[in-house]
Amino acid sequence: MNRLLAGLAAVACVLMLSACASGSGASKVPPPPSTSVAVDAYQIGVDDVVQVSVWRNPELGITVPVRPDGMISVPLVGDVSAGGRTPGEVAADIQTKLGAYVRDPQVAVILTELRSHEYLSRVRVTGAVRQPVSIPYRPGMTVLDAVLAAGGVTEFAAPDRSNLYRKNADATQSYEVRLDRILNRGDLSTNFTVAPGDVITVPERTL
Repeated sequence: MNRLLAGLAAVACVLMLSACASGSGASKVPPPPSTSVAVDAYQIGVDDVVQVSVWRNPELGITVPVRPDGMISVPLVGDVSAGGRTPGEVAADIQTKLGAYVRDPQVAVILTELRSHEYLSRVRVTGAVRQPVSIPYRPGMTVLDAVLAAGGVTEFAAPDRSNLYRKNADATQSYEVRLDRILNRGDLSTNFTVAPGDVITVPERTL
């Protein structure tokens, strides 16, 4: 019985600590690893590269960039609108049109390169930095890489109150970044790996 009570007390303590942490604003835990863009809901843009595959008809497959007019050219079908539509919508359109030439066609449209949608493919650094920037995302990029691209912090910055903001499906989550410790002490515990669309803010210190 004593062990059971001790276990329940430990669980209650953990829950209380969790509740306190959740109410303190920015998270003190690292952000989750960056995930790929949800391509099922992604609207294709100009210059994105798409791969069209037709099951059992490999000669009808193509890999092409979306033209400035938002169209792609598909064998037998001709021009198909891709800009502003999801891969599933484009696949369904091609499948319908191919039905006049191929029996029961099964079409898949896959994004192989995301070249459009500025927000999704860039990382922004704002606030008390030498040069606020919007830089192309690169795999493996960290907070430090992004801040250095912005020229570092100004003399008016409060670097240890910096935050990384990441938008997910439900809301925007903030994560505390101890930038002074990263820059001046070599403490990389909050030098998080960034993801496309992240925003890093460096506030000015309060006088």
